[in-house]
Amino acid sequence: MELSEVGPRANAVIDEVEKAVIGKREALELLMLGLLADGHVLIEDYPGLAKTLMARSFAQVTSMDFSRIQFTPDLMPSDVTGSSVFNQRESDFEFRAGPIFANLLLADEINRAPPKTQAALLEAMQERQVTTEGKTRRLGPPFLVLATQNPIEYEGTYPLPEAQLDRFLLRMSVGYPSRENEWRMLAERAERGTDELVLSPLIDRDALLDMQRACEAVYVSEPVGLYMVDIVAATRDSQSIQVGASPRGSLALFKLSRCRAALDGRDYVTPDDVKSIAVPALAHRLTLRPELWVQRVSAEDVVRERLATVPTPVAEDLAPT
Repeated sequence: MELSEVGPRANAVIDEVEKAVIGKREALELLMLGLLADGHVLIEDYPGLAKTLMARSFAQVTSMDFSRIQFTPDLMPSDVTGSSVFNQRESDFEFRAGPIFANLLLADEINRAPPKTQAALLEAMQERQVTTEGKTRRLGPPFLVLATQNPIEYEGTYPLPEAQLDRFLLRMSVGYPSRENEWRMLAERAERGTDELVLSPLIDRDALLDMQRACEAVYVSEPVGLYMVDIVAATRDSQSIQVGASPRGSLALFKLSRCRAALDGRDYVTPDDVKSIAVPALAHRLTLRPELWVQRVSAEDVVRERLATVPTPVAEDLAPT
């Protein structure tokens, strides 16, 4: 697939998903960037804001093998990865794959599962493989996790440690719809006469893999690359931050900004591409100083403040010669 085809096809997927998730174009674009960059996405927002619907809709439009896990305090690692079951007919044990063996996995309320179960999923996210009973099984590409968690109701939850949050390529929120979009949602529901909305599949697994490979051709000039490095380094020097972003944060900026450029129909990255994805790519990788919690300072605020302090490269020599 040519790089010039990525933008139109990706935007067509977003247009189709937007029929189900109305008025949330920016959030849908972020999720699409995660898919193009072959990275896992953490969706954090209040209940009822279409987090699960977004994941299901993207799976439907991309025709990928989809599975969903509802994380609960009694969920065991084998419930995620699968286990061996004795087959009486064959008089032997056979492995029955768990829901993790899919292309697109929805991990609903991931912070409600105990740490041991979270670790089973997060190992697969990082290594793209599952080890059970001494045997390693590869997860077929693409393997993408869309995890959700609510920023409220912390009783009985197990918050993800910072080292595990770092494995998500980006963290995003959806937000409440505007007055007009919420009414549009109601009006379209009344017109359909049913809760079900069938979306048209536009691409398949192989097409998504082709789009991911095409994004590798997006050019990143040295000034823009150093700009990414300087932004990440600035988070480490901030007085508000206890632990700054790791080099994995720089890689996230690199991958997402290239996909952002491809989505916009360009074959090179601009500083604006980097700025547009800096907050979702970096905020969840930062650890604030404890005294800032009571001041209601967020990691997102710190990233925006750091962006304002890092000099932006001039618009020269950004495109390939």
